[in-house]
Amino acid sequence: MEGIRAAGFTECTPVQALTLPDALRGKDIAAQAQTGTGKTAAFLIAVFSRMLAVRPPARGPSPRALIIAPTRELVMQIHAEAKLLGGPAGFRIVPVFGGVDYLKQRGEISKKVDMLIGTPGRLIDYLKQKVYSLKRTQFLVIDEADRLFDMGFISDLRFLLRRMSPYNKRQSMLFSATLSNRVLELCYEYMNMPEQFTVTPEKITVEEVEQEIYHVGKSEKPGLLLGILKREPNSRCLIFCNTRAAVERLVALLNANDIATAAITGDIPQRKRMKVLSRFREGSLPILVATDVASRGLHIDGVTHVINYDLPQDPEDYVHRIGRTARAGARGRAINLACEEYVHSLADIEEYIRQKIPVIPVTAEMIVTGYRKRPRRPRKKISGKKSSVRGQRKHSRRKTPAGKQY
Repeated sequence: MEGIRAAGFTECTPVQALTLPDALRGKDIAAQAQTGTGKTAAFLIAVFSRMLAVRPPARGPSPRALIIAPTRELVMQIHAEAKLLGGPAGFRIVPVFGGVDYLKQRGEISKKVDMLIGTPGRLIDYLKQKVYSLKRTQFLVIDEADRLFDMGFISDLRFLLRRMSPYNKRQSMLFSATLSNRVLELCYEYMNMPEQFTVTPEKITVEEVEQEIYHVGKSEKPGLLLGILKREPNSRCLIFCNTRAAVERLVALLNANDIATAAITGDIPQRKRMKVLSRFREGSLPILVATDVASRGLHIDGVTHVINYDLPQDPEDYVHRIGRTARAGARGRAINLACEEYVHSLADIEEYIRQKIPVIPVTAEMIVTGYRKRPRRPRKKISGKKSSVRGQRKHSRRKTPAGKQY
């Protein structure tokens, strides 16, 4: 209760109101709920309450609770909320993910752990080394199960589940944006007759998100984006691109025009990612440009705008992108730039969300002209003597004693 008060929770969200009664009675749960509706608090409050009420197993290397999530960012978010909610109860909570000190994490897990939160790859790594065991784990949570399938983690997930305590000796909870047939198959195979819950399936996108779309040529997108940011001076924007190269170009462009911007992509070292996210959360960095690595798992209060600089090619990615704003009942705005390269996915997106996105006409005043171009990267100098390809080929030929080439 102290942790709940510290988090500022006073009323249950719909997913919490539906799942908590059965979860607190020890039943298995399979819940579908859209992003930003309080799923993390729902399973954390249930697990911590049960951990206080249920007698712990005999001493051993098994964590009492295991939470599996698809991305490092989601693990970090769950860990932060778990410390807030479960910290006052004295639980020892350890996050596990790649990109940080391997031996330090190994040492943390080797000590007694109450709750282990991690991504499948690093969890399996330490499990194979017998740093910990899952034979006596009492609680299991699988978060963003559909994303685990999409990212190819299903075999890793099954590897972990086959090495856990029997399904009737633990409480299992699964949360997902969609309860597809393959997710339900996982429930039937590894859970104990889970109670199924579906929260507001008829409204896939968050109601509080105000959506709009601009049809614009690819060459005009930078000027239109600068115009949008100019008209929204005090906003905190999360901008999505489809590729890492597009993210890098856009960050260089915005910084060249005195708009403080940083990037989040899959290949950026974990320490740098955490530093960038910390600046964005604190508000010292007003704009973050990212690939879909940030479309799930990032819970950042106060994101006023999500801008799809590139329309996503997967309709589900669209829902998760715009779900980064309008979280926990706040209002938010989703702005989409539809150029000739990616506009073909618009029909699938509108069919999936079951609504038409309002079109805003683009006028000349909206597009900034005369902006500074992004600086070009300097070419690397080639040391040594210059030699033409033709010359290299000529000298590489071998000759017979008669002077003939072959």
